[in-house]
Amino acid sequence: EQFWRWPVLLALAGTVPAFYVELLRAAPPAWATAAYLLAAAAVCVALLHAAWRCPRPSHHLQANPLDIVLAVGLLLAAVAPPSSGSTAALLLRLVMALLTLVRMVWALRHLLTRGGLTYMLASATALLALCGAGFWWLEPRATTLGDGLWLAFTTAATVGYGDIVPSTPASKIFSVFVVMLGFGVLSLVTAAIATRWIETEERIIEREILRSLHSEMTALKQEIAALRREVVQSQGGVDRAE
Repeated sequence: EQFWRWPVLLALAGTVPAFYVELLRAAPPAWATAAYLLAAAAVCVALLHAAWRCPRPSHHLQANPLDIVLAVGLLLAAVAPPSSGSTAALLLRLVMALLTLVRMVWALRHLLTRGGLTYMLASATALLALCGAGFWWLEPRATTLGDGLWLAFTTAATVGYGDIVPSTPASKIFSVFVVMLGFGVLSLVTAAIATRWIETEERIIEREILRSLHSEMTALKQEIAALRREVVQSQGGVDRAE
């Protein structure tokens, strides 16, 4: 599973530009169909690999239902007619795009740990850069990469200044994904930063408590040592008196 994680992720990522090429062109290129087929093949191979490693598949195989749905759906998306001429094909590829996004986030969940602030910031920056490039490609009003990055940030942050807005069906659909990703990624980054501050304050409080306990234990040890000396001295005085 660890070995196939990144090949499956790369194959699924290739379906993203294929989905939008289907919207932009009446006759999509062959590489778009190949991207869907490659992603379906990668998911199928990952499922077969998991089944092969299972000692008793009939009793212990726990295949990911999402992978099964993706394998079938990506194959159907590859053979379906162009999205520009078929509403059913467009809906199918749109659902596959949503499931692909869920699968990719699920595969990267190990990076979204409590101490993974660096990974989250890097992921958020890379994601916004990719979204900016996507808007630059899909939106005619975003004439420069800077315009695309600005549109990606305002869309992900749900600010919507109105200076640049999505105007084509492809860019409008793309903005839906950017908003969903923005809710998730930016919320995680904000929560990680807040957690880091809270943990810093907690460490300061813990150090103060430990310092106080150390001083109290030192004072208690000194008092016990003094009591022992008094007991020894009193016993010595009794022995001399006898």
